[in-house]
Amino acid sequence: MNVMIMSISQKVPMIKAVKNALRRARPGAKLYGADTNASCLGQYVVDVFWLCPSLQDLTMDSFIGYCHAQEISVVFPSRDGELLYFAEYRQQLEQAGITVMISDVDAVELCLDKLRFYEQMAKQGYPVIPTFAEFEDMATSLHYKVGQYVVKERFGAGSVNVGIGLNPHETKRHARKMVNPVFQPLIHGVEYSVDVFLTSTSKAIGALARQRNWVMNGESQITTSVRYPEMEKLCQQIAERFKFRGHVIFQIIVDEKKRQHLIECNCRFGGASTLALAMGLDSFFWFLQESGGAQINDLAFYRAVHEKMLVRHAEDLIL
Repeated sequence: MNVMIMSISQKVPMIKAVKNALRRARPGAKLYGADTNASCLGQYVVDVFWLCPSLQDLTMDSFIGYCHAQEISVVFPSRDGELLYFAEYRQQLEQAGITVMISDVDAVELCLDKLRFYEQMAKQGYPVIPTFAEFEDMATSLHYKVGQYVVKERFGAGSVNVGIGLNPHETKRHARKMVNPVFQPLIHGVEYSVDVFLTSTSKAIGALARQRNWVMNGESQITTSVRYPEMEKLCQQIAERFKFRGHVIFQIIVDEKKRQHLIECNCRFGGASTLALAMGLDSFFWFLQESGGAQINDLAFYRAVHEKMLVRHAEDLIL
């Protein structure tokens, strides 16, 4: 009945959150943490640390063998680069008695491909930011004048090597340093994240919107919960339509005219998603309950009455 978090790195808040859920759902169970780095900080917070091979060297048979030997029945991926790996093997793992909090392959691939994400969302009429594989296509496709541009890698999540607020010359120059660049108009406004939890049948239990007050390296360092029913309803609708599962996060910008612009979706628990847990979106506990055979489709999300703010900061651990 033990549980494992993959790629724990220095994700101490997430580890503590899973520990809290595990204590309530499975008293006495151990929390394992896996990472390829022998010096990772997270090893000092989990109950058992596994120095695991890289994914390209980790066969599914050996992974299942390790889980069986350690009586691990639930796995939480935490890194973008491993989501597709676990999505592809999800059914094989379930047959082996190991449940993974991950969406299906199609859903994960959709989120990892920014151009495809735009095309699919636009096809369904959702307010997604226009995205193009060629810079010149933007001028001919958009019916309004673009002041500044954004260029980012087409595949993967996160903000690695992204260029923001560039003019046409800067945009093209920045794109030459990228592998598969895609281009977007820069939308000015307030940034939000929306955390959503869905059951194994892709039924949304609840959603929590939070304003991204201060962002560094693509992650909110200060974020505040807000009441935004329209935005939360939109994200739940999208998540159910495209068959997401477990904990997912949408990124949205709201411009000065209060129009919502969908940026992307990540199929995993985020760095600042612990605020959603504090507001009542009890994702890890619910998933542990469901993986243990409980029926959670009729669960209700009881949102905290008062709004909360999350401030991420370094903290010393004396052992």
